[in-house]
Amino acid sequence: MNYTSARNLSASVSASQAIISGISAGDGGLFVPETLPFFNIDEIEAMSELEYPQRVASVLSKFLPEFSYDELLSYASKAYCFDSFPVKNAAPVKDIGDGINVLELFHGPTCAFKDFALQLLPFLLAASLRKNGENKTAVILTATSGDTGKAALDGFADVDGVKICVFYPHGGTSNMQRLQMATQKGDNVNVIAVHGNFDDAQSGVKKIFTDAEFAEELNEKGYFFSSANSINWGRLVPQIAYYFSAYCELRKNNTIARGEKFNVTVPTGNFGNLLAAYYAKCCGLPVGKLICASNSNNVLTDFISTGTYDRNREFRLTTSPSMDILISSNLERLLFELSGHNDVLIKSYMDSLAKTGKYTVSEEIFSKVSEMFYSGYADDKETADTIDLFFKKKGYLCDTHTAVALKVYGEYRKRTGDTTPCIIASTASPFKFASSVLSALGQEVPTDDFDALDALSSVSANDIPSALSELKTLPVRFDEVIDPADMKSTIRDWLAK
Repeated sequence: MNYTSARNLSASVSASQAIISGISAGDGGLFVPETLPFFNIDEIEAMSELEYPQRVASVLSKFLPEFSYDELLSYASKAYCFDSFPVKNAAPVKDIGDGINVLELFHGPTCAFKDFALQLLPFLLAASLRKNGENKTAVILTATSGDTGKAALDGFADVDGVKICVFYPHGGTSNMQRLQMATQKGDNVNVIAVHGNFDDAQSGVKKIFTDAEFAEELNEKGYFFSSANSINWGRLVPQIAYYFSAYCELRKNNTIARGEKFNVTVPTGNFGNLLAAYYAKCCGLPVGKLICASNSNNVLTDFISTGTYDRNREFRLTTSPSMDILISSNLERLLFELSGHNDVLIKSYMDSLAKTGKYTVSEEIFSKVSEMFYSGYADDKETADTIDLFFKKKGYLCDTHTAVALKVYGEYRKRTGDTTPCIIASTASPFKFASSVLSALGQEVPTDDFDALDALSSVSANDIPSALSELKTLPVRFDEVIDPADMKSTIRDWLAK
């Protein structure tokens, strides 16, 4: 299986080359599989008897043919070990009643779902470099709306042959997210705040990736660029695996019968997590409706409802900051699949987005989107009300992003009457957003973030994740703030040190 650019079918690279490059340098397109593998129901059922690392290796071995099953199992066993994911199953599914099953993706070292990809990606990247005889230093550039940055920094800290720089929107993350990045250990890491929002940071990173002159300048100095955002296929493919694992958990819990469909609801901004569920569905997993949950930056909700993607709107800072995004990069991959791999059409959409901030898909594509997806959104008040409702009614404490998904799923079920069992992707620990969660529960919110952690622990009778409590004593290493126009020069200066 090779990979091509969603904007240029003449591009063809191996899986390892796609992981190394991150993005197609010639056209800026995202790498996509030329064909998708298929898992029959017997193969999927057999995964139910496996441990999580074995499930991951089983799925990834079909997407990454250059890597043997044993090789992938070795990497997955190290990435999802008990030291990093101190729970029996790295991706447990919790039945909270009424057909709602929460896929808890926050038990990793940074308390967010990005850990699933970014604990594994360093192994995949290092192996890819070896397979291609690459001796230059990989410079990973990543834009984050909050969670990707810390997870990438944690995964790549002090990894040989790699340097990593994370850009995040100044004032656009929770303070706990900021502290997680600003206190990061490692001699090969850098963290920089950017004036503006996530889209400004992400656009700046993409411009650097497609700057051929700058790439050549750094190549002469022994560097090349790669990415740890979900625009990198190596970031996305591990996420496909946890939806297969979720089915296995539903089967083990006798929630569904063999081959029975289940719906999936995902709180999403950049569309990578929901796209992973879509790919799993295309590969044979019995997924029914794909439910897209947005916050007040509801550009995806409007797209799924109308077929027009329009980022020309007010950008809102919300209590679910990881979803504060108006340019959902991974939508490009979905449109590529739904268009029948029409690279010319996809390029025209992406060019229009860059020039005018919007595009409208064909009736054929819109029909397919409408058939597979449902969309809705929750504002901050609805998010808070949902946190309060589920804690008081079901004793389940969730973060602001998960609450968005729960609210939208409830709306979907009320409107459609569909009682198919549903997986809710819970993307972060409630303690990452302790102040917002406390406020939602009607509690007094301490001004100090660490006092807020203690208060939430007391109210909920849940333990504070050590990854968050230890931040109180770690020194802040990174506090630089720059304009988006200065991102390239800042990278140049950093690498020259």
